[in-house]
Amino acid sequence: MKYLKRVADNVLKERLETFGAVLVEGPKWCGKTTTSEQIAKSVIRLQDTDMRDEYLAVAAQKPSILLQGNTPRLIDEWQDAPIIWDAVRTAVDKRGMPGQFILTGSNAVDNRAVRHTGTGRISRMQMHTMSLWETGESNGSISLMQLFDDPSLDIDGITSEMQIEDIVFAACRGGWPATVNINTDKAKLLVARDYVESVCKVDISRVDGVQRDHRVARMLLRSYARNISTLAKHTAILADITSSGEVSLSDKTLDDYVGALSKLFVINNINAWCPAIRSKTAIRSGYKRCFCDPSVAVAALGLNPDALLIQLKTFGFIFEQLCARDLRAYTPDFDTHLSYYRDRYGLEADLVLHLSDGRYALIECKLGSKEIEDGAKHLLELKRLIREHNEKEKQMPIREPDLLIILTGGQMAYTRTDGVKIIPLGTLKP
Repeated sequence: MKYLKRVADNVLKERLETFGAVLVEGPKWCGKTTTSEQIAKSVIRLQDTDMRDEYLAVAAQKPSILLQGNTPRLIDEWQDAPIIWDAVRTAVDKRGMPGQFILTGSNAVDNRAVRHTGTGRISRMQMHTMSLWETGESNGSISLMQLFDDPSLDIDGITSEMQIEDIVFAACRGGWPATVNINTDKAKLLVARDYVESVCKVDISRVDGVQRDHRVARMLLRSYARNISTLAKHTAILADITSSGEVSLSDKTLDDYVGALSKLFVINNINAWCPAIRSKTAIRSGYKRCFCDPSVAVAALGLNPDALLIQLKTFGFIFEQLCARDLRAYTPDFDTHLSYYRDRYGLEADLVLHLSDGRYALIECKLGSKEIEDGAKHLLELKRLIREHNEKEKQMPIREPDLLIILTGGQMAYTRTDGVKIIPLGTLKP
């Protein structure tokens, strides 16, 4: 099978040069094991059907035996035997050398299942599904990090080869590595659907051993998909699920299902950014609903590229998910994260990309060129409010945004006279 290089390749290598072990987390099928195998010198798969029972028995009695082997030693799906975590931490302390172990896991483990946090010994890194640059669809003509380092970088005239039809198909197919080696477009679209099916019928119950109703899981994913990229309240999601009368669901049970899907990294909500430029009551602070990959929303709704090409307003919300996924993939550093800004006056930034060194970009995601002017007005007004705050509150200034960006589904990149950068998603790379 063909292996396409991932942003995570270098991140994993750098972490192994520094830490005794690295935990690679992320949704299943995103490529954690395959990426880790590129650098591992020995592998043990806890879900190997021929060896699973024996591995678990050894882990229960003497887990250090499973750690023997050439390093870095990959322990795949380690969460099936949580005691492995403490055994790895102990082995790292004894050996006193970096690059000993790689742990991969498709669901977060309850902290109560381990005795030690692993701080200083086990570094955590999160993998995402493949970005457009990793799949080869973005030409990578514009480097996000180069823009941060030099905001005056000339991008005028750089173009993307991706048409709107290509953008829509990429979002529907998703960034699943399994699609790389599939020949037909129709077959590629089945991967995301199968992922949703597996999550609802198997993973939602396996994640913590609690039996859950696959019908509720499916309704929840569908409701989330209908409210994707919005600030839909918890009560609205609950009402949406129960409105058909097919199932009854309490608020507590809904929390349980959302928690399970978050542990599986299926749901990946975005928190609000709340700078002190408005009163606390003015700034919206709920979660923005988000999946690990835009294809999850498409599959949950039962849509396809042909349907979305005639529903571009609906696709605009899914396009924002595509942008969020790629931005996360392009900035895998410690403490780098996404947020959003929205207030009751209608001022917003779809995404705020925060780097670990304090720099940040205000970003609007606009599928077509007709929306660019409104997006630019939002970004410039938000920047003006920050500057106005700093003039009044000199003792508690807020850093001004380093970049104002509108990510588009168009083809031409340029910098406006007001400094806002218009960047087709199909030109971006880390």
